[in-house]
Amino acid sequence: MKTPAEWKALFESEAFAQQTCYYGPLGPEYSPAGTRLRLWAPTARQVMVNLYRRGDGGACIGSMPLEKGPQGVWSVYLPGDQHGRYYTFTVQTETGLRETGDPYARAAGVNGNRSMIVDFARIDPPGWEKDQRPVIPPERRSVWEVSVRDFSQDPASGIRPAWRGKFLAFTQQGTTLNSDGVHPTCMNYLRRLGVGYVQLMPIFDFGSVDESRPLTRQYNWGYDPTNYNVPEGSYSTDPLRGEVRLRECKQMIAALHAAGIGVVMDVVYNHMYRNENVLNNTTPYYFFRQNEDGSFSNGSGCGNEFASERPMARRYLIDSVLYWAQEYHIDGFRFDLMGLYDVDTMNELRAELDKLPGGRSILMYGEPWQGGGSALRRYEANKNNLSMLNERIGIFCDNTRDAIKGGCFNAREPGYVEGKPDSFWDVGGAVAAWCRSDRLPPHSPAQIVSYVSAHDNFTLWDKLLMVRYPHPEFTATDPAALAQNRLAAGIILTSMGLPFWQAGEEFARTKKGQGNSYRSSPALNRLDWKRAQQFHSLVDYYRGLIGLRATFPRLSSADRTAPEAIRFFSLEQPLVGWTLPALPGDGSWWRALCVFYNPTADTPAVPLPEGSWKLLSDGTSSSLWRGKSQILTGSVTLAPCSATVLGLI
Repeated sequence: MKTPAEWKALFESEAFAQQTCYYGPLGPEYSPAGTRLRLWAPTARQVMVNLYRRGDGGACIGSMPLEKGPQGVWSVYLPGDQHGRYYTFTVQTETGLRETGDPYARAAGVNGNRSMIVDFARIDPPGWEKDQRPVIPPERRSVWEVSVRDFSQDPASGIRPAWRGKFLAFTQQGTTLNSDGVHPTCMNYLRRLGVGYVQLMPIFDFGSVDESRPLTRQYNWGYDPTNYNVPEGSYSTDPLRGEVRLRECKQMIAALHAAGIGVVMDVVYNHMYRNENVLNNTTPYYFFRQNEDGSFSNGSGCGNEFASERPMARRYLIDSVLYWAQEYHIDGFRFDLMGLYDVDTMNELRAELDKLPGGRSILMYGEPWQGGGSALRRYEANKNNLSMLNERIGIFCDNTRDAIKGGCFNAREPGYVEGKPDSFWDVGGAVAAWCRSDRLPPHSPAQIVSYVSAHDNFTLWDKLLMVRYPHPEFTATDPAALAQNRLAAGIILTSMGLPFWQAGEEFARTKKGQGNSYRSSPALNRLDWKRAQQFHSLVDYYRGLIGLRATFPRLSSADRTAPEAIRFFSLEQPLVGWTLPALPGDGSWWRALCVFYNPTADTPAVPLPEGSWKLLSDGTSSSLWRGKSQILTGSVTLAPCSATVLGLI
């Protein structure tokens, strides 16, 4: 029997790659006359398929051997209409005998243990063939990150009880707070807010929630993949019937598309929930990166990490992303711990997406870091190698995040909006998407995802309060923190790059100071729709800035030379001011934009460039641009702790 180190040597040899690389179909190939199953398992000695009537429980109704073909592909043909049939593989390798699901399964039973054969034509929602990705120009691109569960779990959301925390919550129209008919919630709220994309935290089948139990007391963000190509069953109304999750996931996506909102899928190919998983059970050790002694590398911090540099692992990742893009019409992909993938894999994936109809519009960005030390010995897809990535692969910019609000791991550390000395230099770097800084390699401004909060770490509101107070009252209305929140949003939404924020940041979302709530109570994690009404003026501030950004396309330019056109003013520290001319013919409402940030409690008067400037946002109201407002020349007085925006008329 080979040792893990010997398996590593074999899998990384050129001879193994030549003998086993395969680019034909894998997984179930359905037709009414019969279904062909194919499994890549080059180290298997024998493979059997086991058939079941149900996704859980019940006796096996028959087993058949698969035949081994070239390149390590095993296959079997099941005659007759197999729609709705569940199956597993029993794979015998040198390391033992395992019953496992199909890595290429498109559907599965409860908890993903048994794979399922489906005829999509029978289970797709009505009109799915007409669903199309919305056309979202760069100036309308902004990303609102939410968990399916958090979106509608609040009883005050107006969502019918059976749909709370489910895919179908996104399909319910006209919801209001406690059904009062006045204050919008859920999709009704999102339409009004004006975001371009909703980024959904993991919606593939994950293992940390038991789908067979009621969700009342269970909670997890879902960064624990079980089946990469199957939607999560706990988000469906019936996880026991494998087809339901597929149909309802598509209904959610269609509802978002109908509202003109794109869907970004948070994908976690960097690791799997357990070492006992569909990939490791079919070809042990191959799909997971190994240390020199053959043990699993743990750069994810979750016990294993995906070996994207191995040819068939790379193929699996790319196949999976393309599948979601084609079958589910996904508009973008956010990669968890993207620094655990090699640059070549990410660039090849970008090229393959671009080949799809409309594929160049599909977003790609990720976290340019790792969760720990990794055995990856190729160029990592991280910040240091940003210039090696395709210009349409973006990164979350923690430089921007930390400059604005302070370090995310130290609750008490201030940033620019809280008055940190000398941080104004970094705010200038953030405005120009770090294209005029030596902090990052050369890159396009569109590669920078600008943000101050995401699901990880403290909410922006909690962070602001923890910097200000030794013992914060997180549910209180705090005018100073509100002003800082507006200033943070003002910087993000007037900076170059792709603006991104955690759902509820715009209504002072709080998790009571808990920084990593991945398995906390549903009550702590859910969106509190009462706060959207309580902090409606903050919501309106975000809404106004989203609309204002769309009136000035150059802020969203992908041109590497665009940041060079920003002219920063010489102002008394810590004030930051700058102007950016519009490009002729780009549809801008203003000939130039002029922006000032004031993190102090003072009301300084600052000089304006020559010309007549319309006040578009005064730091409290961001919707002045929608109608008549002040026309200023010579100078403008900045409100305390504010972002002031003007347009040259």
